[in-house]
Amino acid sequence: MRRRTFFGTAAGVGVAAAQSPSTGQMKPGDVPRRKLGKTGAEVSIIGQAGGRFLMITFEEAKKIVWRAYELGLNYFDNAHLYWNGRSEEVYGEVLQPVRKELFLTTKSASYSKQGALDDLHKSLKSLRTDYVDLWQIHQVSQMKEVEQIFGPEGSIEAFEQAKKEGKCRFIGFTGHHDPDVHLEMLKRYDKYDTILMPLNPADPSYLSFEKKVLPVAIERGMGIQAMKSTANSRLLHQITVRDCIRYVLSLPVNCLAVGCTTLGQIEDDVRIAKDFQPLNEGELATLRKRAEKLGGPDVENWKRNTQRAGAVIYRDGAGSPLNS
Repeated sequence: MRRRTFFGTAAGVGVAAAQSPSTGQMKPGDVPRRKLGKTGAEVSIIGQAGGRFLMITFEEAKKIVWRAYELGLNYFDNAHLYWNGRSEEVYGEVLQPVRKELFLTTKSASYSKQGALDDLHKSLKSLRTDYVDLWQIHQVSQMKEVEQIFGPEGSIEAFEQAKKEGKCRFIGFTGHHDPDVHLEMLKRYDKYDTILMPLNPADPSYLSFEKKVLPVAIERGMGIQAMKSTANSRLLHQITVRDCIRYVLSLPVNCLAVGCTTLGQIEDDVRIAKDFQPLNEGELATLRKRAEKLGGPDVENWKRNTQRAGAVIYRDGAGSPLNS
């Protein structure tokens, strides 16, 4: 599959800014940091995510989080629904003493104003903080959810209120199901600070966030966070962890969230981040080609399945399919 070219003038500036480390406070061996879009915040190019802690014990999760901090990560991703709130409790127990050194994020998957505010109250209590750096509308997957978010008493009102009250510094949204839904979220609102999307070498082959959503986020100067760099490990029999991470970090992103569940995993990922050098376009194309035969809903099974009978096809105002 031929990759769509999107490195125009505005995008090119975004690429350069996203891939340039902040070197003012850097020491040899440090994890590089990048500015998170127009927020001005500096985040480590990889960050620990709390979504997989339900696979291990509470104490094991605590050790991983502290090790991530020791290794120089300052970006810590979480969500209220992870492990029914337990993942946030892990962060609260471990990170509260060093809270001011961190960029701490969480999310709400409630699309009503009151539901989102309730989630935020519980998140702040579990995280043992009175604010988060970034609060995000979580896993927006369908157009009907977009309608809820922006409808009467929708959750966007909660996010605006929380930012105004200082309970979060920045707001954004996340999702991995459908790039067209991401585009609709961007169409409805222009005040997001950040966006979180799945990016990996197989993504360009099927319902691509890299092709469709990333250029818009770059143009807007948003803080761009990536996830699912190994396609939940499904790419690893063809592509190494190192190359998956290098692929994503060579795109115009600011940070990649990695869901480590062992000390060895976080140590390996940090080693890759410390040694990172951007891939050139030829190297990126080679990885895309290797992943192309794996592309599709079987590998990226979090995406909408357009190959299933009766799959929904979203269309624009002229009736043309948005999925093409």
